[in-house]
Amino acid sequence: MSFQSNSSRPWLLALTLSLFLVVVIAWLSPLERTLGGNLRLVYLHGAWVWTGMLAFGAASLAGLLALIFHRPWQHALSRSLGLSGMAFWLTYLPMSLLVMQLNWNGLYLDEPRWKVPFAFAVIGLLLQAGLWLIANRTLTSAANLIFGPVLLYNISRMESVLHPDSPVFSSPSGSIRGHFILLVVVTSLLCGVITAWQMQVIKRKESGC
Repeated sequence: MSFQSNSSRPWLLALTLSLFLVVVIAWLSPLERTLGGNLRLVYLHGAWVWTGMLAFGAASLAGLLALIFHRPWQHALSRSLGLSGMAFWLTYLPMSLLVMQLNWNGLYLDEPRWKVPFAFAVIGLLLQAGLWLIANRTLTSAANLIFGPVLLYNISRMESVLHPDSPVFSSPSGSIRGHFILLVVVTSLLCGVITAWQMQVIKRKESGC
């Protein structure tokens, strides 16, 4: 028990530091006249969903490599990235509701950019839960290989009603675009720490330690 506790401390420290970095970068985000301080949350929720999509895409790629080369670490990487992507996706949804409330003064749940991500959250959660219970490497990698492209395809085809198509990258401000990219990078770093931690847990479980 003490061994597991000691081995978890570096990961907890890395997780805390990377999360702190995300919060600091988000807090230092450049503001604009219309949204004011609410723009910080818009930045964060945008970076959060982009990180989730990147994780799902990476899980799909790792799943493809695992199915071709059959290496245990590739299966573990696909599984861990899929779980990390799901964690970011599920926590992005409450952020999205808060952004709606703060910027639109209400919740518009018929917005396609809410309905489609919510549907994939339900599907993805059930899928990852089933894969966790079955605990089959090949099936997990194959499922992640399919889920990532299907999600990204549907996200790319979403329409907007109230939600702007690309509020950051349509901005004429280079500092806003650059800061958002930096926030995506540090949020992806946080996702990387979570993924690496999960891989260690999977490796320890498979070795019977």
